[in-house]
Amino acid sequence: MTDSTHSPDLKSWVSSADRHADFPIQNLPLGIFSPKDEGPRAGTAIGDKVLDLWAVAELGLLPRADVVPLENPTLNAFFALPKADRMAFRQRLSELLSDEQYREKVEPLLYDAADCTMHLPARIGDYTDFYVGIHHAMNIGKQFRPDNPLLPNYKYVPIGYHGRASSIRVSGEPVTRPNGQRKAPDEDAPVRGPSRRLDYELELGVWIGPGNALGEPIAIADAPDHVAGFGLLNDWSARDLQGWEYQPLGPFLAKNFHSTVSPWVVTAEAMAPFRKAQAPRPEGDPAPLDYLSDAGDRKHGALALELDTFLLTAKMRDAGEAPHRLSQSAAEHMYWTVAQIVTHHASNGCDLRPGDLLGTGTISGPNDDSLGSLMEMSKGGKEPITLPNGETRGFLEDGDEIILKATAKADGAVPIGFGECRAVVRPAP
Repeated sequence: MTDSTHSPDLKSWVSSADRHADFPIQNLPLGIFSPKDEGPRAGTAIGDKVLDLWAVAELGLLPRADVVPLENPTLNAFFALPKADRMAFRQRLSELLSDEQYREKVEPLLYDAADCTMHLPARIGDYTDFYVGIHHAMNIGKQFRPDNPLLPNYKYVPIGYHGRASSIRVSGEPVTRPNGQRKAPDEDAPVRGPSRRLDYELELGVWIGPGNALGEPIAIADAPDHVAGFGLLNDWSARDLQGWEYQPLGPFLAKNFHSTVSPWVVTAEAMAPFRKAQAPRPEGDPAPLDYLSDAGDRKHGALALELDTFLLTAKMRDAGEAPHRLSQSAAEHMYWTVAQIVTHHASNGCDLRPGDLLGTGTISGPNDDSLGSLMEMSKGGKEPITLPNGETRGFLEDGDEIILKATAKADGAVPIGFGECRAVVRPAP
């Protein structure tokens, strides 16, 4: 499904787009931004600039019906468009930013990204978090069930739970350490107070496109058409609160206090060159049930996407030091594909709607340098990690900032990035 918009020879007249680490013209992610002293509107990132899409539409260069209105601007209506319309919009946008004939009209509508404020890209009606990172599931399971880390259903059904959409915030907004009940194994009764085991989770966010009507499942062959785009997601977790409250109904206050999402939506169309074959299941693993099995998904359902996590402590910040990379993982470590989790979510007739957000769950790799949470790195806090400046961390401390990044890479394609997903931890109230 690649086309001229993905060509490695394509150049933009926006000079900073050439070889930009995240936003070359081959990317063209969408978001909601506010220029300095102006209201929010839809935009696209191009190099170190942001293009005002509404202003471009007012010049007659883009169809107004496809551009988010200035009133209550979100990307929900754009996500709801059929895939063919979204592709046509991308092709036109690529033309405007590569053809010199449009430069005189379009260039005045560019803003410096550093001067813009980013907002949540969509009105999130519902949020569901999955558990598709099998290495993370194994590592966490071993801490509680050393002899049987994976529960019997894991390799048959994509595990997920419904999260809290109201507490999802855009990158850059601080996360407040939550208060809650916690009970150590050697304590007789729980106490309430600030979480002592605050953790991050490295996840991929999946933005839902057109969706489905209630009672009408989504076939796995059609699932890709219902994915509008991708972003980074940090689903913060209070491990001590979770350990006490999660049985028998699962995550609650330990997860719903804050989730951070990156502001730019890398469209499904932009990711076309970075589709790859799903890794074969290990010998002895059961084959997916028929409704989760598709030849096209096996051939193109995985993503060639590197995922990086950085930590910047308050001490490092004060000393002017750069963030320390904690790990590098990859989307290929997902046991279930994006199409499979979308299909499974709607398989009972649940209706998915434009702007709904799915989280993959923590994506860890098989090695110590590819783990997606401190819970794994520190073996549940028993083996704190040592940072280059001598500080140690079992879990996050106040003033710590977690920064997630992602880069899609494939032979013959220009790499594209997701921008940053970051937030600093502030003390509990």
